[in-house]
Amino acid sequence: MSLIYYVEDDEAIRQAVVYALKATGFRVQGFDSGAQFWPVWHEQKPDLVLLDIMLPDEDGIQILKKIRISPEAAKMPVILITAKGSEFEKVIGLDSGADDYVAKPFGVMELISRIKAVLRRTSDEVQGDEDLLRSGGITINVLQHVVTIDGEEVDFALKEFGVLHTLMKNMGRVYTRDELLNLIWGYDSDIETRTVDVHIATIRQKLGEYGSCIKTVRGLGYRFVEKGV
Repeated sequence: MSLIYYVEDDEAIRQAVVYALKATGFRVQGFDSGAQFWPVWHEQKPDLVLLDIMLPDEDGIQILKKIRISPEAAKMPVILITAKGSEFEKVIGLDSGADDYVAKPFGVMELISRIKAVLRRTSDEVQGDEDLLRSGGITINVLQHVVTIDGEEVDFALKEFGVLHTLMKNMGRVYTRDELLNLIWGYDSDIETRTVDVHIATIRQKLGEYGSCIKTVRGLGYRFVEKGV
């Protein structure tokens, strides 16, 4: 699986994103500054770099420019994390060679989708089985964000897809409501945990006979199991 480097000086955000990326199957290493990032960069090149623009020493644009002038990494995919509504930074970042940008606050699942899209665009790899999740009659096409039930496509909203994908990807693992809020809605979301229950109910309905695969773990949260378990 792809190796990602993430440079972010806000420890809470960095830890949340690193946790989510690892849970999704990526290899990832976080750094709080350019000074911490560069020694590791010179030892091993990643498959993608996430850069926050506002950093304590070198800012993200400066780091991006250095990456772009490196012959061995000139085409390496880079995603910039910008402040909400900072159109100037977005334009400067894209002009400096960023492949994409994500504005704070962001949902972690949205970020993961952007990462996969950028990796897909910058890679010649053909979609493999790792991009498909299957359980009984449920199939999730991760790259296309499509869910099929017994061969028929069923429409899932973005957050519903994120919840189902997270539970199926880590079958049997119990996710608390707070964990799902952090992963799907974002690290600083003020959404109430009741929202997770509402989405779970909708997902179960859309799954039909497979709705029972999502189990409620009283006092904790939810987990996904094979049908009949």
